[in-house]
Amino acid sequence: MRVLIVEDEPDLLGSLAESLREDGYAVDTSLRGDEGIHKALSWDYDAIVLDWMLPGLSGIDFLKRLRKVKTTPVLLLTARDTVGDKVFGLDAGADDYLIKPCSLRELSARMRALIRRTTGNATNLITISSIVIDTGSKTVSIEGQPVQLTAREYALVELLALHRGKLVSRTMIYDHIFDEDDDSLSNIVDVHVSHIRKKLGKDFIETRRGQGYIIHG
Repeated sequence: MRVLIVEDEPDLLGSLAESLREDGYAVDTSLRGDEGIHKALSWDYDAIVLDWMLPGLSGIDFLKRLRKVKTTPVLLLTARDTVGDKVFGLDAGADDYLIKPCSLRELSARMRALIRRTTGNATNLITISSIVIDTGSKTVSIEGQPVQLTAREYALVELLALHRGKLVSRTMIYDHIFDEDDDSLSNIVDVHVSHIRKKLGKDFIETRRGQGYIIHG
């Protein structure tokens, strides 16, 4: 999953990005609201972490512009902690509201919940035949036995599983599991798919030549 963090405190931005990358997310960042909205409108992020007080464009104005064209889930992360602030932020288009300073574990859990709801999944567990994907612990098992996947392999499995039954194009894969600093994409998706098939079965992922990939669930 690919997320965007828009936060003007460099140290906090760095720690948030590091934490979410450790959780397996591809992460893009911005220190300014105007730069952040450009990225948010240019790519289809799975979720956005957004500060309220930003240079260039406030978080609220960011939300207003974003909501004219996109439904990307947004977690508003801010030091503004009154009930009135929360109501105002949520009514402006935020999907969740978290007050600084916050627990990185809580932030990660809220991000998982936002993405889960957006993709129509009620729990962290996705079961496909004998394979279970746990989006909370970022693990995969077959008949109860854990399967070791690399971070990128897991990210691809999770993306396809969250959209099971639907064709996922190569462009969508590039947009959702690689961040803006990745510059060596070429045939990397084919390589990951090949490795996943060796671990989860050759029929787990179906290739639609020239279109993309699909998992039937």
